[in-house]
Amino acid sequence: MNRVFYVGVSAALFAAFAFSLNFVVPFIIGDYSTFDFALVRHLVSALVGLYILFSEKGIMRHLTLRNCLQAIWLAFVGYVGYFLTVTGAAIFAGPVIAPAFLGLVPIVLMVIGNQRQGSMPWRFLIMPLALVVVGLVLVNGPAFTAEGLNSVQSLWIGVPLSLAAVGLWVWFALANQAALTAQPDMPSGVWSALILVGGGVLMLAFYPVGAAMDLFQLPTLGFGWSAAGSLYVWGVSLALLATVGGVWAWNIASRSLPVAFAAQLIVSETAFGVIGGLVVHARWPTPIEAAGVVVLIAGVVLSVRDFYDRQFNIGKTLLAHE
Repeated sequence: MNRVFYVGVSAALFAAFAFSLNFVVPFIIGDYSTFDFALVRHLVSALVGLYILFSEKGIMRHLTLRNCLQAIWLAFVGYVGYFLTVTGAAIFAGPVIAPAFLGLVPIVLMVIGNQRQGSMPWRFLIMPLALVVVGLVLVNGPAFTAEGLNSVQSLWIGVPLSLAAVGLWVWFALANQAALTAQPDMPSGVWSALILVGGGVLMLAFYPVGAAMDLFQLPTLGFGWSAAGSLYVWGVSLALLATVGGVWAWNIASRSLPVAFAAQLIVSETAFGVIGGLVVHARWPTPIEAAGVVVLIAGVVLSVRDFYDRQFNIGKTLLAHE
């Protein structure tokens, strides 16, 4: 039990860090659009996924039409759709307000997941949930002041995109865990690879439509290394770290931990996102922002301790009855 617990916790925290990198994408790709970045990122991720599939023994029994279609759908909901809504929210609402709304994800997941599975008594969720709410208010409060709102391009676009990202991620987390639970013999690596390939297929299918709508800058700015080298470097780096690593880590966490507990860990994505936004803007956090990050981390630590203590006590009780 201890090994599964620590692997699940480590995987969830790594996934949170990997997903938080989406917040800084608009500020590192220069004149290229987020659609250009998404194309490079998901094509590289799909190539990695194909390598995993072709290197896996006995893969054909997992490549059913149902599994492939389900993986493509999950890729659309949780990776392509989520990535585009998050980066769009960061562009229009800024790198602080976007993580503020996405802080709703663990709260919604925590409530829905525990309502469905009943994996943790509600009394164990009250204190971590309270710390999460306080931390989010402290971290994001300054973003909603007059000074913070002046630097926002459009709340009317950024806020709906942020809420859409919340909905997509909650939907993905619940649907993905249900799919993994229904297929206990499905290796996490194979399922991750199918989702990665699905994301690449979706981006390729979208490219002609996006190019006709002038959403991609690659045809205009050029595909050559001299022009697009930075885009390729960042695209490949985040494909390997944020997409491949994030998908794989989250699938491991989904298989190892209840949704309600994993949701409490994913709140660290907000802390990572705020820190990343501060690094991009080359400034130190204000005392209130720093306090908020500390409270968020305290909520994560408390939830880990409570869940571990409960599982440990359950284990001792079962051993005593044997």
